Amino acid sequence: MKKLSHINDEGQVQMVDVTQKAATLRKAKARGQVSMKRATMKLLAEGRIAKGNVLAAAKIAGILAAKNTGGLIPLCHPLGLTGMDIAFVLDRKKSRVVIESQAQTVGQTGVEMEALTAVSVAALTIYDMCKAVDREMVIGDILLLEKSGGKSGTFVRKAAK
Repeated sequence: MKKLSHINDEGQVQMVDVTQKAATLRKAKARGQVSMKRATMKLLAEGRIAKGNVLAAAKIAGILAAKNTGGLIPLCHPLGLTGMDIAFVLDRKKSRVVIESQAQTVGQTGVEMEALTAVSVAALTIYDMCKAVDREMVIGDILLLEKSGGKSGTFVRKAAK
């Protein structure tokens, strides 16, 4: 069984020391979705949600969350992101918003958590801004699509819906 890096020899939690690791280009992509009623999707697509531009707010919220991941997740290193973007696809057929994020940095540790945090908070923001018309929305399928850089190499999810 692989040893957990966040547990020291005494069984106590620790922040992993990455001091000796080489700084390399690190990238990660993540995806998630918010499913909603068809009427909610119609309002969102037409820009008629009362709280304002939902996707613009969700993008800003997701980017800010990614930049603050180290302060949100215990033992996660604070990173200086060199790139962060979030894109939305309105899937009217399935009545959902698909959210994808891309994060990158040149550093000593990866950006997977930043990419996942961005998607999560963007989804929460969509929920918050649309909840007045649809409290039955479902946030789901948040997953890492791929990552590259560092000692562990490249990961690409085989089948992501």
